[in-house]
Amino acid sequence: MHHLGVVHRSVDRADPAAVEALSRFGVATVHEAMGRLGLMRPYIRPVYEGAKLCGTAVTVLLQPGDNWMLHVAAEQVREGDVVVAGCTTESEDGFFGELLATSLRARGARGLVIDGGCRDVDDLRRMDFPVFSRAVNAKGTVKATLGSVNVPVVVANALVNPGDVIVADADGVVVVPAARAAEVAEASARREAAEEGKRERFRAGELGLDMYGMRGPLAELGLTYVD
Repeated sequence: MHHLGVVHRSVDRADPAAVEALSRFGVATVHEAMGRLGLMRPYIRPVYEGAKLCGTAVTVLLQPGDNWMLHVAAEQVREGDVVVAGCTTESEDGFFGELLATSLRARGARGLVIDGGCRDVDDLRRMDFPVFSRAVNAKGTVKATLGSVNVPVVVANALVNPGDVIVADADGVVVVPAARAAEVAEASARREAAEEGKRERFRAGELGLDMYGMRGPLAELGLTYVD
C-alpha cells in the first residue's frame, strides 16, 4: 500500500524501440494482440477529433477537485512520456487545460490521459496536444491536497504502473505493461498481417460465413433458412 504525498523519481520505462514499434498500431489491434487485456473503460474519450498518442506512463494520483499533483508530475516528465492521472474518487472537474499542456509539452510529454475533466479544448486542438479524459468541464480546481506521483494507479478500471506503455486513439486507451511491450508489438504486427489477408478476401466478396467455416456450427445449432 502506498501513501499519499510520495513522488517516485526513478521509473523503469519500457524500451524506447518497443514503444516506437507499438506506436504504429491502433488500440484495438494492441488490445487483441495482448490477449484482450489492458483497456480503459470506454468513457475515456479524446477531447478533440484526431487525437492519438503513444508513450510511457508518468502516473499521478489526484484528489477530487485538486490539480496540484499535475504540477508536481510535470517535473518528472521526460521526452516521450504520457501523463496518466487517476483520482482517489470520481471527479469530473476541469483538472487540466492549455497552460498545463504548454508546461507538459515543454518537458517532452506526448499527451495526457485523465480519469477526470479537461478544459480549453479549442486551445488543445490548436496545439495538437492529445488529451483523453472522462469529461470536458470548464469548472476549475484548487491546489490544496497531496496526492502522489509515479505510484501504481487504477485509471478507468485499468491498472497503470509507471513506465508502462499507453496507446490511445479514437477507439479508446490501452495499457501495455512495460515488460510486455516488445512481445505485444510483435503480436500486433502478426495480427495486422493476418488481417490484411482477410481484408483482401472480403474485398473480393468472400463471406465471413465461408472464410471462418461458420456454416457447419450454425447448422448444428439448428439455424434454418426459409425462402
